[in-house]
Amino acid sequence: MSAGASGQTTAGRGAAVEAPADDEREGSPAGEERPRSFVDLHCHSSASFDSLSKPPDIVRLAHERGLTHLAITDHERIEGALAARDLAPDGLTIIVGEEIRSADGDVLGLFLDRVVPPGLSAIETIAAIHEQGGLAGLPHPFDRFRNSALAGEREELLEGLAEQLDFVEAYNARVPFAEGNERAAAFARRHDLPGVASTDAHSLLEVAVACTIVPGLIETPDQLRIALRRATLLTGHASYLVRGLTPLAKIVNRARGNRRVRPAAGP
Repeated sequence: MSAGASGQTTAGRGAAVEAPADDEREGSPAGEERPRSFVDLHCHSSASFDSLSKPPDIVRLAHERGLTHLAITDHERIEGALAARDLAPDGLTIIVGEEIRSADGDVLGLFLDRVVPPGLSAIETIAAIHEQGGLAGLPHPFDRFRNSALAGEREELLEGLAEQLDFVEAYNARVPFAEGNERAAAFARRHDLPGVASTDAHSLLEVAVACTIVPGLIETPDQLRIALRRATLLTGHASYLVRGLTPLAKIVNRARGNRRVRPAAGP
C-alpha cells in the first residue's frame, strides 16, 4: 500500500486492506473488527446520455460485487438513481447523486433531492448542492482527455474552489494515464481534502472495479464526510477498451430521444 490523499492509504484491486487501529475496535468483542463500508461515489445509468446500464442491473452487480454504498450520478438527471434506490436490497444503499456540467467544468453532487441545473458557475453549483444538505465533489479534475475537467486553463479557478469542496476524486478508474490521478491526489493533499476512488462506470463491466473503504456504517452526508478522512482507496479498473462503448451508447440513446440536458436559454 502507498500513501494516498490526505493521509489515506491506497491498495491495488484485491489487495489486503489495513487492519483498523485499536480505537476502531473499542466497544466490539475482543478480536472483532467494527464494520466498514465499501463505497463508489461515481457511477452512471441509462438515464445518462452516454450509458446503457439499466438501474436493476447496476443494483444487482453492485450488491454481488460487495459494495455497500453506490452513488448513481447521471449527467444532469436523478431519475436513474431514484429508480435504483427503490430496487436496492438490504446491505446496499443507493445515494442519489448527479454529475453536473457547470459553466466551469464537472461537479459531483451527492445526497440530492432534486436536480441541480447545468450551466451555473462552479461555485454556484456547489452552493446549490450544499443547499440540499448534500456533498460536493470534484471528478477527474486533471484528465486531459475531457474538456469538462476543471483544470488546464481554469486551474486558478480550481484552486479557489478547494475550500468549498467536500472531496476530490483522487482516483478515477476511467482516467487513462496515471498522471491525471496523481495530480488529483496531490491537489487533495495540498488542500487537506479527502480523496476517493471511483469507477465513473458507464458500463456494467465497470461496476465496483474500484471503491473507497471507510470505517463504520454510513447513513448520512455528515457521516460520510467524516469517514472519508480515514478512507482506504481500492484502485482497480476495467479494460480501457470499455470506453469504446461510450460513443455507441450515445448513438443508441440519441435514437431513443435521450440527449444531454443543456443549460436553459437565457432571456
